[in-house]
Amino acid sequence: MDPKVVVALALSLIGGLSTSLGALLAILNCAPNNKTLGMLQGFATGLMLSMSFFDLAYDAVNAIGFLKGNLWFFAGALLFSTIAEVFPEPDCNLADENDKHLENKTGNNNIAGKELMMRHRRRVIFSVVVTAIVAGVSLQNFPVGTAAFLGTTKGFRVGLNLSLAIALHYIPEGISVALPAYFATCSKWQAFKLATLSGFAEPLGVIIVVGGVMAFLTLYEMLPIAFEYAGRKDAVKAVFVGMAFMSMREVLREKERPPENNVAMPSQSNQSGPFGL
Repeated sequence: MDPKVVVALALSLIGGLSTSLGALLAILNCAPNNKTLGMLQGFATGLMLSMSFFDLAYDAVNAIGFLKGNLWFFAGALLFSTIAEVFPEPDCNLADENDKHLENKTGNNNIAGKELMMRHRRRVIFSVVVTAIVAGVSLQNFPVGTAAFLGTTKGFRVGLNLSLAIALHYIPEGISVALPAYFATCSKWQAFKLATLSGFAEPLGVIIVVGGVMAFLTLYEMLPIAFEYAGRKDAVKAVFVGMAFMSMREVLREKERPPENNVAMPSQSNQSGPFGL
């Protein structure tokens, strides 16, 4: 095999593997308590909201127009809303009287505390699974593995810059998947596996529908958990910190992106948007 192809393939894997690095950063510490989990959920919410509106939706509007971009965006939100109705999350918000009854019946606060923690974990699992899927399919607005591969075939420096920018993008996503997974499963291996598998979905690229799915997921599922665990004030602060972090990542990615002055672009009349539109 051509050595240049081997190098290109290796660099194209950096983006996916960087989610594993993010997972390691998350699981090397002790399992977070509810307060910490709420802050981390708020941070992840900020990451995903920023990506939904400033990355996916923005590029879709530029690619297929304002009307079509918005139609597909809200179609994604409607799709996830329907899924949430058909397959509702486990309900862990049982009445406080049930918890008090459990304590009185057993006379053991430790047992009641363990039962309550299990309810919280079952609730978080729903967020973990969907976050892993969405993060894996929708981290970039183009097939990042293919971009790194093609960039390397044009020049090692171009491919390396693209790979580093992709890795910078994937590390926080690996953290946002691994942390709630670790809390929900109490298994470092399961958290690491979920985050790693989500990163290897990168060659699938992205569709604009996922922008709406991601926005709905963060507002419907992740933000309420952050409010409940960390409180509104701290959770909102964490959301904006996450959005600022993702915005800085976008700025760095723009600086690392190779110039396109010499790339011949097809005429607008011959272009077609996603799904043949």
